[in-house]
Amino acid sequence: MNASISPDQLPVLLRQHKQEHLLAYLDSLAPPAREQLASDIVNVDFALMERLYGKTTPVAGEDTPQAKAARATALEDVVRQPASADDEQAWQSAHQQGLELLRAGKVAAVLVAGGQGTRLGFPHPKGMFPIGPVSNVTLFQIFFEQIKARSAQAGVVIPYYIMTSDATHEDTEKFLEEHNYFGLDRGTVKLFKQGTMPAVDAATGQLLVGDDDLLVRSPDGHGGILNALAKNGIFDQLAERGIEYLYYHQVDNPTGILCEPALLGFHAMRRSDMTTKVAAKRSADEKMGVLALVDGKTEIIEYSDMPTDVAEKLDSRGNLMFWAGNMAVHVFNVDFLRRITFGETQLPYHTAHKKVPFKSAEGEVQSPKTPNAYKFERFIFDALPLAYKTLVVEADRKREFNPVKNAEGNDSPATSKEALINLHRSWLQQAGVSVPADCVVEISPLFALDAEGVQARANELKLEGSSVYLK
Repeated sequence: MNASISPDQLPVLLRQHKQEHLLAYLDSLAPPAREQLASDIVNVDFALMERLYGKTTPVAGEDTPQAKAARATALEDVVRQPASADDEQAWQSAHQQGLELLRAGKVAAVLVAGGQGTRLGFPHPKGMFPIGPVSNVTLFQIFFEQIKARSAQAGVVIPYYIMTSDATHEDTEKFLEEHNYFGLDRGTVKLFKQGTMPAVDAATGQLLVGDDDLLVRSPDGHGGILNALAKNGIFDQLAERGIEYLYYHQVDNPTGILCEPALLGFHAMRRSDMTTKVAAKRSADEKMGVLALVDGKTEIIEYSDMPTDVAEKLDSRGNLMFWAGNMAVHVFNVDFLRRITFGETQLPYHTAHKKVPFKSAEGEVQSPKTPNAYKFERFIFDALPLAYKTLVVEADRKREFNPVKNAEGNDSPATSKEALINLHRSWLQQAGVSVPADCVVEISPLFALDAEGVQARANELKLEGSSVYLK
């Protein structure tokens, strides 16, 4: 932001923004650590940080997330799972339309892969987590093979963009190189890092320094993908490739359908700027953000902002009014993303009050036992109310949404593997293939993307043994 500032101007800049405490840190360091911290400091957008810190104090009458949730109403226009012959025809038409978009080379995919597998007890990028019930293949491999198979189906190359973070970039790049990008052409895959935001002391708004003698920073949220796309020249690359639609997904759901033709087709036919896939919540208290209408606009309300009495509301048929859980699967018009990246309608920042270790001016590392700092991040779903036209499409939850989030219980490796086994067993049975009761089956996307793909190869199959991996 202020990279042109010379070293002798830095004290003036820091005093101007009431951050002169950083001078003591700079004075305590020897080169090159001093230069590295100075470079970090001059790249801070101080005006933005002051504005964000100013918003951490509630203002009387300000519209809060809880107030917005209280006046939310049910979605009105949702493409539900097919329940009639007419529905089936509509889904088939959308599927065909989506295939045409893929064949025309108008679609790219982007994977958000900035998280570690910490909650799983896995000290690596989550995409490296082994999830194949027979093969032990990783989440990354399943996704890359899906893109390869979908590209073959469409007869064109589908570019794949992977957003990493400071914590995952190096390991992810090394892992993919070691595995030759799982068969994808290196030129069609691009890794890029999301940005970071400095953390500030909650009491004073002062920037914090970490034990690495740099400012304490944290990822700027999945909404940071917009700035990252721009910074890394990806918008220009998409334009050069003639890409009009971007399929967005996250790294933890191995049963997700990448570049699903029907989803792309509905998006295009309804002239949507942003289309979101949803899964019916298991219960009112399930920890999923929900899609709803707020003041006539489609929004996602975080589960933590949803009052219990609102979450438990029922409709006239006794079903949950706010049933549509966010799967973090979206289709975007690239033009829409450009508009909200470079135009006036920017994504808002959200504030999190967290325990953040830091180094004191005396050089001692402090590990607070209570929240002491604010972190700031953006969420990609905040693009929904900025869109001229949105669409919500329901997924078959059992088939499509089996994420790996927790070490045990729901949404764990065990439940995700079980879902993969059951899904692939059902594909084989639909194709008329006899599957022994005690046989554990797994199907690589390179063998088949769906039940129809298995049907086309059914004559090749004769399952033997207690476990089978078709690839």
